[in-house]
This record gives sequence, structure tokens and C-alpha cells, in this order.
Amino acid sequence: MVRETSLSVDNLIAPLFVCEGKNVKDEISAMPGVYRLSIDTLVKEVSECHALGIPAVILFGIPDKKDALGSEAYNPDGITQRAIREIKSSTPEMAVITDVCIDEYTDHGHCGLVEGDKVLNDPTLELLAAIARTHADAGADIVAPSDMMDGRVAAIRKELDGSGHQDTIIMSYAAKYASAFYGPFREAANSAPSFGDRKSYQMDPANRLEALREVRQDIEEGADIVMVKPALPYLDIIRDVREEFDVPLAAYNVSGEYSMIRAAAEKGWIDGERAMMESLMSIKRAGAGMILTYFAREAAYLLNR
Repeated sequence: MVRETSLSVDNLIAPLFVCEGKNVKDEISAMPGVYRLSIDTLVKEVSECHALGIPAVILFGIPDKKDALGSEAYNPDGITQRAIREIKSSTPEMAVITDVCIDEYTDHGHCGLVEGDKVLNDPTLELLAAIARTHADAGADIVAPSDMMDGRVAAIRKELDGSGHQDTIIMSYAAKYASAFYGPFREAANSAPSFGDRKSYQMDPANRLEALREVRQDIEEGADIVMVKPALPYLDIIRDVREEFDVPLAAYNVSGEYSMIRAAAEKGWIDGERAMMESLMSIKRAGAGMILTYFAREAAYLLNR
């Protein structure tokens, strides 16, 4: 009766990795319980998520071919585009969110085009807009640019509006930090940079006010939902954004946060279920209405009991 914060299955978004092949369910060593899935296996996973009441999934495509331009990312018949169509055919009620970035598709692993050792902001925008358009063409409900290139929300909104996708929602990774907590994800997607790092375009973990400027810019450019990533080390940023802006707010409970709890639970050092639910509750308490989490299915089971 006096509980101030409630956590619901409606708050959960399940990240899913989709790869080529058939009947593939390949466990990611750094993320126990999380898998690379072929489209046929992915469709079953999405159906099970829907049965649990999870309202949305976010897709990360893992192509067989990579090149300097990340061309498979905006191939209308690419792995993510085909996965969207199959999900919408089999489970049309499930909201499909797509990651819009080229790092998983490039042979250099950066989120933008590169020239020498420099990541090129402006030339990347056209590619990001093309990715978003092909995702929307395939049936995506929400596109989620995660690249942190300046101006990408405006470029994507213009492309979507001009191609008949005015109703496609943009969920912007608005405050994405250059974090050490992404390591397991990079193994899952084989997307670690081949040189340098991403500090030139992702945010400095020391900066707080910059996050508000980044969020404000994305809202002004047309973002419908904004996101803070990672979640647990940045609960103060989630709270700041919630208090400053009256827009839907998401937070990404990232791979490193997931894997730490899993590893400690496997060692018997903590109660894994309690730590999972406490961490998710903290994200909701800080102000996020949507939580992207690899715990989505497990948490949904517990919340539905």
C-alpha cells in the first residue's frame, strides 16, 4: 500500500541478436542465457516474449558479410530487415524496435564511416537515414539510432517523413556514454573497434550537463523517445533527464551490468534473482519508463507470478 515505485512487464524491452542460418541458438559465452538466433529461432523467441506480456523487442543484426561502408546494414534484404518482416508476419502485436548503427556491419567496428584514423560524422548521416528507411519499409515500429553522430535524428526524421513513414517512432540513444560495460555485447555482435576507441563520439563518463544538452538536441531534432545508456552507473543522469524533459524515457541495462550479476550469482556470491529485480527497480525508480534488459524474460516470469 505504501510502495512508491512499481515495476511491470510493460516496462520491459528484450534485446535480441539475429544472425544468418537455420535453427541457430548459439549461447554467448560472456552473457550466459543470451543467444545469437537465426530468424526461425528468433520468431519463436519473440512469440514466447509476447506470451509473457513483454511489449517490445529490439533487434541487433549480425551479418555474414562486413565491409568498410556497412552496406549490409541498409540492404533491403539484410538480416535485420528480413527478421522484421518475419516477426511482423508471425507476431504482429509485438512492437519491433531496431538498432540503427553500422558498427555491427563494418569491418572496422566503428559507428561511422572512417577515413584513416578519423570517424566521419556528416558522411555517416546519409547511411543512418538509409538504414532507418529500410527498417521502416520492412515494418519496424520504432527505429533507435545508437551511433551518437551529431545530427542523426534530424537526418533520420527527414528521411522517414519523406518516404511515407511519418508515424515511425524514433527512440534516440541520446545520452550514450563511452563505457566499459559494453564488453560482452561486443563479443555477441563481433563489433569491437579494430583501431582506437569510441570516445570521440560517445560521452565522457565524467560529464553530467552534457547529457542534458545531448537529450535536448535530439528532442529538438524530432526524437519521440530518449534513452540513457548504460543504466546502473548513470542513475543520476536518468533522474536528471526525467526531471528536465517531459518525453518518454528509456534506459539500457547493458550487457556488462547483466553479466556481472550472472557471474556473481553463478559463484554463489549474491542472490541472482533478488539482485536482478533490485537493479531493475532502481532504474524504474530513477525515472525510466522503458528498460531495455537481457533479463526481460526472466523478470517477466517473476512479475507474472
